[in-house]
Amino acid sequence: MFQTTLNQQPATIDFLAGGQPTLNGEPFQWDFSRLSDRTFHIIRNHQSYTAELLDLNLANKTVSLKINGHLHTVELKDRFDLLLEKMGMSNAVATKVGDLKAPMPGLIVGIGVEPGVPVKKGETVLILEAMKMENTIKAPADAVVKAIRVQKGDRVEKGQVLVEF
Repeated sequence: MFQTTLNQQPATIDFLAGGQPTLNGEPFQWDFSRLSDRTFHIIRNHQSYTAELLDLNLANKTVSLKINGHLHTVELKDRFDLLLEKMGMSNAVATKVGDLKAPMPGLIVGIGVEPGVPVKKGETVLILEAMKMENTIKAPADAVVKAIRVQKGDRVEKGQVLVEF
């Protein structure tokens, strides 16, 4: 069982025997097919979605997805995370923040931070234009910006280090 936030509402996701998911205790009906290792096609409520797995961070328990061209970062909390949080020990499992890397190739169109400045988790760090869409790249955790490795107008490749924390 996992807990997350979907559309700013708390949500509980569980997987029953056979892999069928439930969302807040209700069966989640969808047609799901794998197109490649990181790309999937989903049909739900008569709507079609293309989802690409951009990053799976097991240490931070986050998943970065691009669904129909929009970036989404989902943080998952399992029962152990929830127990630690309930006991007031959620900071005990904090991990070191590493480099922020480009999730896809694109053009840097905005930089919202400076070296030496603290940032909060979820705060906008950069804006990356890819496939004619602006994608907000956010801080993965509370941290202090050590260095910015790009400038506005730079073209970047997937996996390139953008910011050091």
